[in-house]
Amino acid sequence: MRGVIKFPWNDRAGKLSPIKIAALIAAFIPLVLITTGYKANVLGPRPITEAIHQTGDWAIRFFLISLAITPLRQITRWNRLILIRRILGLTALAYAALHFSLYIVDQNGNLLRVASEIWLRIYLLIGFTVLLGLTALGVTSTDAMIRRLGKNWNRLHRLAYPLAALGVLHFFMQSKADVTQATLMAGFLFALLMYRLAHARGFSLSSAWTLLAIAVLAALGTALAEYLWFALATRIPPMRVLLANLSFSYSIRPMWWVLTAALIPALWLGIKSATNRQARKLNPAPAKQNIGR
Repeated sequence: MRGVIKFPWNDRAGKLSPIKIAALIAAFIPLVLITTGYKANVLGPRPITEAIHQTGDWAIRFFLISLAITPLRQITRWNRLILIRRILGLTALAYAALHFSLYIVDQNGNLLRVASEIWLRIYLLIGFTVLLGLTALGVTSTDAMIRRLGKNWNRLHRLAYPLAALGVLHFFMQSKADVTQATLMAGFLFALLMYRLAHARGFSLSSAWTLLAIAVLAALGTALAEYLWFALATRIPPMRVLLANLSFSYSIRPMWWVLTAALIPALWLGIKSATNRQARKLNPAPAKQNIGR
């Protein structure tokens, strides 16, 4: 008997999955935008360089979104979210591979020069390490590899967070002075690490207070990451950057975006809890009657 063909838009039962279709569509949107931008000559004077940057940006974004699936599943109790984690992870790998491929194109296909640049430039070496790690995670993401590796699969995939941290560091190092996007990614990664730590320590991710604390800590961690970058890697006064978080004259700083994003699940849980309490007050459970023998 021939096996059933598994399509990426079907669930494990072979039925069409709307959430997987949505994830697949989302995976292709950045590629379509970059491609159309290149053809329309709107990527600036160095379109290949801009495409390299954009594909790298989307690689780390999709990687962090894939890592967010587990805490979101724990918060919302929506188990079907797990269906798209593999899609998002493989999408991150695809954009990272495209990012590297475009870099080779930018170097006129000279692989010796590419290898030399990777060896001599630490930020390129870090980025290449992340690509190799993502490749290992992607190759072993199939059901067959999960069964074959057993407990070793969990050990291997624990590298996801260190790889994400290296990816964010690579983002910082190639961003130079304007590290707004890199700081955002650092803040989101910090929030994800806080979710993971809270769950490991026995704190409930279905508690609005836990999520509120994580949101505040993630925002502070974002500001600290930005401060440390400017203190250690640039000549720009880091205190000036830190104090800029208290000013809204020009733009909203990354820490406030991270705080806003991390507050959303806390507010959702708070509203849900209040709604449930109100519903119980309006519709109290009927008292149990004791029936004599």
